[in-house]
Amino acid sequence: MLLNRIVAAAAFVALPLMAQAKDDLIIGVAQFPASMNPYYDSLTIKSYVLGFGNRSITGFDKDWKLSCFLCAELPTLDNGLAKFEDRPGGTKGMAVTLKLKPDLNWGDGVPVTAKDILFTWKMAKDPASGFANGHPWDRAATIDVVDDKTVVFHLEKIRVDYNQWDSLLPAHIEGPTFDKAGTFPEYQKQTNFTRAPTTPGLWNGPFMITNYQSGIQVVLEPNPHWKGTKPGLKRVVIKLIENTAALQANLLSGDVDMVAGEGVGLTIDQVIALRKANPDKFEYIFKPSLTYEHIDLKIENPMLADIRVRRALLIAIDRQTLVDRLFEGMQPVADSWVNRLDPYFAKDLKRFPYDPNLARAMLAEAGWRPGSDGICRNAGGDKLSIEINTTAGNRLRELTQQVLQNMWKAACIEVTIRNEPARTLFGETLKKRQFTGMIMYAWSSGVGDSPRSTLGSDRIPTAANNWGGNNGIAFADPRMDQLIELAETELDTEKQIGIWGEMQKIYAEQVRVLPLFFRADPHVVPKWLDGYTPTGHSDLSVNFSENWRSR
Repeated sequence: MLLNRIVAAAAFVALPLMAQAKDDLIIGVAQFPASMNPYYDSLTIKSYVLGFGNRSITGFDKDWKLSCFLCAELPTLDNGLAKFEDRPGGTKGMAVTLKLKPDLNWGDGVPVTAKDILFTWKMAKDPASGFANGHPWDRAATIDVVDDKTVVFHLEKIRVDYNQWDSLLPAHIEGPTFDKAGTFPEYQKQTNFTRAPTTPGLWNGPFMITNYQSGIQVVLEPNPHWKGTKPGLKRVVIKLIENTAALQANLLSGDVDMVAGEGVGLTIDQVIALRKANPDKFEYIFKPSLTYEHIDLKIENPMLADIRVRRALLIAIDRQTLVDRLFEGMQPVADSWVNRLDPYFAKDLKRFPYDPNLARAMLAEAGWRPGSDGICRNAGGDKLSIEINTTAGNRLRELTQQVLQNMWKAACIEVTIRNEPARTLFGETLKKRQFTGMIMYAWSSGVGDSPRSTLGSDRIPTAANNWGGNNGIAFADPRMDQLIELAETELDTEKQIGIWGEMQKIYAEQVRVLPLFFRADPHVVPKWLDGYTPTGHSDLSVNFSENWRSR
């Protein structure tokens, strides 16, 4: 009888413990955003944090289907919310009616309205803004405000992406700040997203930032004025652990519950090893993605101005062996920025397979011959030496660098390594094109995104445009500009295939970039977390974080 009572008592005590759900989540990341303003510095880590609290108007879901985040109904030609219209001068444009959800509020209770759309549009369309975004607001020549929740965008031309619109700036918070700043460079310094990111009125998503320690951590809690699905978590902490080896140690010790999986957490080789050593400790997800790892080349460098040197750099590296050894073949070799999963991928694209002998022959033809130390020199005795930069502390990138360095050395090319923290690399070196030779990093594309931001000549960052745009390689090709224009305006799918094929051909032949591979993003998720949905594209998993909750 006593034994039965003890067993019953134990069961009585254990039941509440088993039923107790975790309501906080600590996420480890290896990078930290330099600013929280959605339109400055295009960083994946910033998109990751913003996805909790500052939603775009539209975005793609886990099934790569375009849907509304802030809008009530997705505008389409079929439902009549998008229409063709005649423009002055006899050209054709589009009228796109956008209706916001009726119950949207900023974190201070102020409704999200057409005023915010108008303010964001006016800011972003100014050439001096320095804004960088995937779906430029200047596509709209004018905006008609119908009521507090409805606007009509009047596009100057027919656009493929007519119903894709980015996030909003809160007019009641950022408007006075800009007026006081007076200029965009000063606004970039004074924006509340940087100076006071815990201001509730900055956030219109399910979460809002309640504590921000620069370079340390971000704390997010539910937005009390969010009327959508109620978040299942009461607190999310995004904790910086810049060294990925230390990040893994913190995960195993329980100091963090999970690591971000969209390229800002652990590297894929670490997660592969972690799964082998601890197969039952976490949920492991390897999601094929549009994240493109590559090396930009500084064309102004006299050594890299010669296309023969650039091609030699590419064919001197054995990319297939690289991905096989480091990633167990899980990350496919890239031939351009377009993924094989994309319907516009060019199957007949010219490729540059590994051929070290041909690489040396190309260098010889360009006037570079091996010296006594095995490194090539030209007739003037100059050494073929190029610097490469990437994110310091990212163990896999640094390992990749070392492997590439050895491969290049075998082809008589000396490559020196100089790495920087992610905030410096992306906030200064890449943004202001301060690298001297090569810079290795990745960008995460949206589904069907136009390459204008990274390849359009009007998107080259300069002091004059406040370092806006993401064309860090200063790619300026008249035919590419024409094709980008066509890709953004042609609604016929078959014609689009031809346009995208030619763009990829130009990209591959000019070798302004060394394509490496597309990531399979590794996600390490606690077993108790339900509702986690990796997407594989730039609208990251956090855009659905209101669905995360304890099992």
